Amino acid sequence: MKMHTVIGILAMVLTVILCLWAGFSLATGLESKLVIVTSNPKDLTGPFKKAFEAKYPGTEVEVLQKKTSAGVKYIQETTQGNTTDLMWASAPDAFEVLKGDGLLTRYTPETKGIPEKIGSYPINDPDGYYIGFAGSGYGIMWNTRYLKAKKIPVPKEWADLKKPVYHGHVGMSAPSRSGTTHLTVETVLQGEGWDKGWATWKEMAGNFKMVTERSFGVPEGVNSGDFGIGIVIDFFGFSSKATGFPVDFVYPTVTTLVPANIAIVKDAPHPKAAAAFIEYLLSVEGQELLLDPAIRRLPVNPQTYAKAPEDFPNPFKDNSIGAAVKFDVMRSKTRYNIVNSLFDVMITYRREDLANAAAAIQKAETALAGKSNSEAEALISEAHALVAAMPISEEEAVDGKFPGVFTSDVFKSRKKSGVKVPPRQAEIEEKWDAFTKKNYTEAKEKAEEALALLK
Repeated sequence: MKMHTVIGILAMVLTVILCLWAGFSLATGLESKLVIVTSNPKDLTGPFKKAFEAKYPGTEVEVLQKKTSAGVKYIQETTQGNTTDLMWASAPDAFEVLKGDGLLTRYTPETKGIPEKIGSYPINDPDGYYIGFAGSGYGIMWNTRYLKAKKIPVPKEWADLKKPVYHGHVGMSAPSRSGTTHLTVETVLQGEGWDKGWATWKEMAGNFKMVTERSFGVPEGVNSGDFGIGIVIDFFGFSSKATGFPVDFVYPTVTTLVPANIAIVKDAPHPKAAAAFIEYLLSVEGQELLLDPAIRRLPVNPQTYAKAPEDFPNPFKDNSIGAAVKFDVMRSKTRYNIVNSLFDVMITYRREDLANAAAAIQKAETALAGKSNSEAEALISEAHALVAAMPISEEEAVDGKFPGVFTSDVFKSRKKSGVKVPPRQAEIEEKWDAFTKKNYTEAKEKAEEALALLK
């Protein structure tokens, strides 16, 4: 055997050994592993994992399923010995937190043809730390059979859900336990303003049958007919409809489109595989997976819509979706925990009190219809004002006095035995709760007084 042949063989063997030692796939030039922390459901992550591994044989994708806040905390706590390559989630707030902590790596996608915005919202982080791969909006889904059986009209706007006909027929998850639900709450607050937005939420919540602890509990409740209407992120409605449930979905005028994102974590151990996964997500091939009936998310690559179902919304052609709200992610981030606390105090934990006040007001208004009674009108107006009243102003919510007091960890675990709310947070929430309970009680009394005048 000639010397140069031997040297060539030895070089090949050495290359193989080095590749294996470094964890690279000989077939693709990528690392042999990719670790993703995600809050996305398995219905979404599963098809992408399977397709990516098929496209890049030799690279195994490990998916760590965590709630958004838990995923952020995991990356924060493991930064010294980081084993995570990608953070993959829907809520932009989470990426802003990681970006602010210096735990993300800038990345500029090579895939072309992705617009700068979806609706009125930038698809990618302007600073380049996280990338949008799908759009999501917020709205109303309903069970068509349920509404037909109970002769309830189809709601189209948030204001519709304030009407008496929807009392006891609506479900929603708590924003303190769902990042996407938080964005829904924020959308209305930003679209209508702090005071009017909260009044809208409380009037809608007066018709709630339940507040679920999981965001998935809402589409499940609508699909099963446990309640007829759910306030959800759009893909819950689209995927339920596509998989055969008798449901439909609508975007109210006051909504927004926000991109779901992915980002490379600082000191990612498998950066080539991480970059390849992002490029696959954005490619037409990858984006088409979003059209799967079990997923049904809005692609950010416009080319993908050529293969979308006929009735599937296209935000790059229908500019009305999300046009009414210029969503401010920094405002949402600043008051994130305060908004969640207020919602829990005023709605989640006082749902029955609120429902009783709402029912009394609705009865009084029904009795007043077609009549002239200034005293009753005044009492009903006072009742509405009591329900709408807020324990703090928008300025107070962001003035620096409260933000550091509230923590996400408490919201996620406060129902567990032995978990204590920090004293300062407990003190503030007790004051808010006393304020809320008093107002709902007085609102009910005034509405009942008005009803008595109308009999």
